[in-house]
Amino acid sequence: MSDDILTAERVVLADRTPTREEAIRDVGRLLVDAGAVQPGYVDSMLAREATVSTSMGNYLAIPHGTNEGREFIDRTALAVIRYPSAIDWGGDEVRFVVGIAGRENEHLEILGRIAVLFSDDDDVQALLAAPDATALFEIISAVNEA
Repeated sequence: MSDDILTAERVVLADRTPTREEAIRDVGRLLVDAGAVQPGYVDSMLAREATVSTSMGNYLAIPHGTNEGREFIDRTALAVIRYPSAIDWGGDEVRFVVGIAGRENEHLEILGRIAVLFSDDDDVQALLAAPDATALFEIISAVNEA
């Protein structure tokens, strides 16, 4: 179970709505605390965001590191934070921040699974309506399935 890309411990319902930079630091901290990345990866996530927005639409942003930041990744992992209200993400509204760290190209398949989940309006509504982190994990943990 510890080999799962996403675990229940890394699915959080936040009680405050931060800035975009704070949200990236929050989700990055979850990846660091999980032992998936070294702290330098969070700086790499912020550096990428400074050059290109990671907002994907449908209330979703997927911050991830630069190519140079890959050296800070110890294992592939995902962390998810749902915020109580929308963060202004460069003009887009974001409620879900999905931090991703991928070894090799493992993250590409994961990104595809996340994109499919968030492309369905009913799924997005279910994710928004999840009453607690456990319920949110139940829905979003589909990303663990190959």
